[in-house]
Amino acid sequence: MIESALDLPLSDDSTLLREINHRINNEFACIIGIVTQAAGRAENEEVKAALKRVAAVIHTLVDINHALQMPEYDTYVSAAEYLKKLCVSISRSRLDHMKVKMVLVASPLQLRSDHCWRLGMIVYELITNATRHAFTNGSGEIRVELFRIGSIVECRVLDNGSAPAKVQPGRGLKIVSALAKTLAGGVEHQFGAGGTRSILTFPWCCEPHRGAHKRALQ
Repeated sequence: MIESALDLPLSDDSTLLREINHRINNEFACIIGIVTQAAGRAENEEVKAALKRVAAVIHTLVDINHALQMPEYDTYVSAAEYLKKLCVSISRSRLDHMKVKMVLVASPLQLRSDHCWRLGMIVYELITNATRHAFTNGSGEIRVELFRIGSIVECRVLDNGSAPAKVQPGRGLKIVSALAKTLAGGVEHQFGAGGTRSILTFPWCCEPHRGAHKRALQ
């Protein structure tokens, strides 16, 4: 008998998330295999090249999905390196063909892996929101900034696109707000013809002593 996701214990959120991510990775692999085989069979060179480009884009989506997976261990990681990997993958999959430039300015900062994961999901949602609404008229720039001021971490996602001064929060911004609360923080948005500014702030947790053992996330 096949057990559905609805039959899993509701308290075991991490198991459910990992099962979903595992399924998504398998489906990505299946799609890449189909497209690659089609490219190999194609006799027309333009069709073959187009299919190879599709496969390359799907590979970048796989990279994004890997970056946004729930961490296996509760440890400390470089937030700058994490965001760099994520932003490069987003640029390749979404921004390059739109001629939207991605700029990342991140100070050296160690964050708990689960905090970094939530930060990554917030940045991803804000960048996705900008690509959908801010650059309808062509190219532009998205800038991601990360730094710490005392005990507060601040992350800014800025764009020079155009959005209405009054924006009705959609599902993406509601997700951002909910994720910010899981960091015991908040996010503010400023919309206008000159661009959008989204500013996330949350408390910084002190780094543990060196040699502290990793422990599995419960």
